[in-house]
Amino acid sequence: MTDPAPVPKLAFRGVKKHFGRKVVLDGIDLSVDPGQSLVVIGGSGTGKSVMLKCVLGILRPDAGAICVDGQNVVGLRGRARDEMLGKFGMLFQGSALFDSLSVWQNVAFGLIQGRKMPRSEAQDIAMENLGRVGLGPDVGNLYPAELSGGMQKRVALARAIAAKPEIIFFDEPTTGLDPIMADVINELIVECVKDLGATALSITHDMASARKIADRIAMIYKGRIIWSGSRAEIDDSGNPYVDQFIHGRAEGPIKMDVLKP
Repeated sequence: MTDPAPVPKLAFRGVKKHFGRKVVLDGIDLSVDPGQSLVVIGGSGTGKSVMLKCVLGILRPDAGAICVDGQNVVGLRGRARDEMLGKFGMLFQGSALFDSLSVWQNVAFGLIQGRKMPRSEAQDIAMENLGRVGLGPDVGNLYPAELSGGMQKRVALARAIAAKPEIIFFDEPTTGLDPIMADVINELIVECVKDLGATALSITHDMASARKIADRIAMIYKGRIIWSGSRAEIDDSGNPYVDQFIHGRAEGPIKMDVLKP
C-alpha cells in the first residue's frame, strides 16, 4: 500500500475575490505541502498580494475555502484566529520596519506584543536571529533609517523567523535590491526556511528569486492559476503565458495596457 498524501499545510479551494466589478481572484486552486517552498509568479495587479491578505484575514474571500492544516480559516475570529495567525511569519514588501523602534525591537515586536514575552528574553532571541541573517550585535541598537536597503531586508527576515513560524510568507522579497544583494537575501531565505523546517509561500515577479527559493512554481494570470509545476519544469512548461513571462518578452498572449502618444 502507498502512503496517503500529506494534508497540505496551506490550501486554496475555489477562492474568489472581487472589488466592485473588478474580479481579482477568480477561483484559485492551489496547495502547499508541509516543508515545501512554493513561489507564485505573475505581473503586477494579478492578485498575488490579495491571496496572502485573504489567508491572514485582512480580506475575506467572496467564495471558496482557505485551509491551514486541513481547517478552513475563512471567517475565523477571536482566539481561534489568533492561534491560526501564530503559525505565520511574514517578510513584507519594502521590509515595513517601524522607524521609531530600534532594530532589535523591530525583530522582537511580535514576541513582545503578540506573545507577551519579557523584553529581556525577546531581546536575546532578536539578537540571535540577527546573527542568523549575518548582522552583528552592534546593529541591534541602530534604527532602520541608519541601515542600507539590504540590511533592512535582513532585519525584516530576522523578524519573520523570530517566533519560529510554521508558515512564512515572502512578499516580493528582493524588490528594490541590486542583483548581488538580492541573491544574498535569496540564499538567506532558503537557509532560514530549511533550518526551521517551515512551509513557505512567496509571491514575486523576479524570476531569479523564484528559481532560487522555489521547490514548486505556480503562475497566476487574471485571477486564476494557469500553470504549476516543479522549478525544473518551468522552462519547458508548454504554456505560452508562462514562457512570455519568464523570458520578459513584450510580444505574446499577455498584453500590457500602454498609453502611446
